[in-house]
Amino acid sequence: MTAVSTPRAKAPHDDVSVAVRRRRAWARSAGLVTAVVVLGLLVLVSLSVGSKEIPLGDVWAALFGNPPDDYTATVVESRIPRTLLAVVVGAALAVAGAVMQGITRNPLGDPGLLGVNSGAAATVVTSIAFFGVSAAGNVWVALPGAVAAVVIVYAIGHGRGHGSPARLVLAGAVVTAVFSAYVQAISLSFPDAFAAYRFWVIGSVAGRGFDTFWSILPFIVVGLVLCLSLVGRLNALALGEDSAVALGARPGVTRLVGGAGTTLLAAASTAGVGPIGFVGLAVPHIVRALIGGDHRWLLPFCVVLGPTLVLTADVVGRVIARPDELMVGVITAFIGAPVLFVVVRRLGARA
Repeated sequence: MTAVSTPRAKAPHDDVSVAVRRRRAWARSAGLVTAVVVLGLLVLVSLSVGSKEIPLGDVWAALFGNPPDDYTATVVESRIPRTLLAVVVGAALAVAGAVMQGITRNPLGDPGLLGVNSGAAATVVTSIAFFGVSAAGNVWVALPGAVAAVVIVYAIGHGRGHGSPARLVLAGAVVTAVFSAYVQAISLSFPDAFAAYRFWVIGSVAGRGFDTFWSILPFIVVGLVLCLSLVGRLNALALGEDSAVALGARPGVTRLVGGAGTTLLAAASTAGVGPIGFVGLAVPHIVRALIGGDHRWLLPFCVVLGPTLVLTADVVGRVIARPDELMVGVITAFIGAPVLFVVVRRLGARA
């Protein structure tokens, strides 16, 4: 006699959980669309605001080949590359920070805090002093230092298999101090190198042209592709090493691919516009506070909110110091420093 299986009755809470997930997904989708619209408006504002104010209607006309006068067309065209740089660099730094926090399971993960920017700066100033190579946009110059910083920090932070967020941050501080001392020594010893280096090290999207944008774009695209391919594995890694292995995430491969992606993003951004700190730290934490830690949503939101932060900082820097400008790196430090303080307070409360 063959037993007949009876299908399990659906529990009421199953329907509730499905409805909650659907509402949450709809809210996140709506939030992402809203963020994209806000970013689009900020792009127009970035093209409009500066030492010469241009009405948004004239900006729109200039973009589509019908400007009211030649001067307006020239101003808008000069602002396009800095706006595009702010967009791609903001996306690169925000995603690099989120992935770095994911692969190290360290909420303080950030290209600046973990020595990547200082490592890139070290090879940049070396190339200027000894080889006469221009810094702006030359990713191949910044990349070796960024890679060296990542390897050294990870080796110190995970020495003998014992790693912790505090240890990684301390390792980053040590590496940053060593590279920064080297940069200062070279800059003071070679006045010509210092004259070229000081314009790069400020951390600004001003004064860069399309040549810089096109030179760093391929590296940023490759870095973003590598990082965005890890969304599922980063979620598994967040559950712990054993759970990640059980889910087939292969933590070693995830860290290798994530490290390569974040290094490309950080090195390309630093080569293009100089070191801009705190974007990689602040944006992922802001996104987590809004939509949670699911990397399937976290990384796309970072792609949008990173440029939003950098563009906002650039526009604010143009407005509050007229007729001069405050550099983007200065404004992002004012935004990122409080976020760092809050994160450290939370870590202290958990300890």
